[in-house]
Amino acid sequence: MSLNVVELSGVSYAYPSGPLVLSDVDFSVEAGEFVAIAGPNGGGKTTLLRIALGIERPASGRARLFGEPARNCSHRERVAYLAQRPQLTVDAPVTVRELVAAGRVPRRGLWRPLHAGDRSAIADAIEKVGLSERTGTPLARLSGGQRQRALIAKALAGEPELLVLDEPTAGVDTDAQESLALLLEQLHKELGVTILFVSHEFGAVEHFVERLVLVRGGIVFDGEPMALAAHWHDPSHVHS
Repeated sequence: MSLNVVELSGVSYAYPSGPLVLSDVDFSVEAGEFVAIAGPNGGGKTTLLRIALGIERPASGRARLFGEPARNCSHRERVAYLAQRPQLTVDAPVTVRELVAAGRVPRRGLWRPLHAGDRSAIADAIEKVGLSERTGTPLARLSGGQRQRALIAKALAGEPELLVLDEPTAGVDTDAQESLALLLEQLHKELGVTILFVSHEFGAVEHFVERLVLVRGGIVFDGEPMALAAHWHDPSHVHS
């Protein structure tokens, strides 16, 4: 039996003095799945994600991460989360390698110096995203797509079992979106990592994900991507 990496049961959530954002949500992700979570802006997909990771507390219901209460999960190093708007700006005076090295902190601690295993994991993560020739390049000199790859390499450097990406294609062009989708598919196949891809634009990953979950205040669709057309149309998405 496969382990449920993420499990939400009867989850509801509302901001203070506001309407319900999510209502009575049941949702689970098995180890090794590649799942896209889609929906309109304000539909609750990022809130669902943050509850699943234990960042937000549900008003009711239960959220579990790797079988533990999400808010108190004891193995945070097993999760890599690429937030919608990373705090690091493109003007930050850091190179690709320096950024990716920060991804080892969950494994080695904040103050312990890098050892050979850390350096190997950093170099391997950079190679996996195709930036080996840009290791010493400052982030400000990278394209938008390359910066996203560098951020994914930072996540991979921690050797996570669950990779979570919130709107990873925002602000990058179509070619970069397709390139990123191919990279994620490769990582999924090679590493067996569980991937949650959250976006209102899902066309780039349609042919790679195993499930697509549509969120509009709750889960209104959960199934194969090609079956979604009858439920919702994304203007950026073109069916072949």
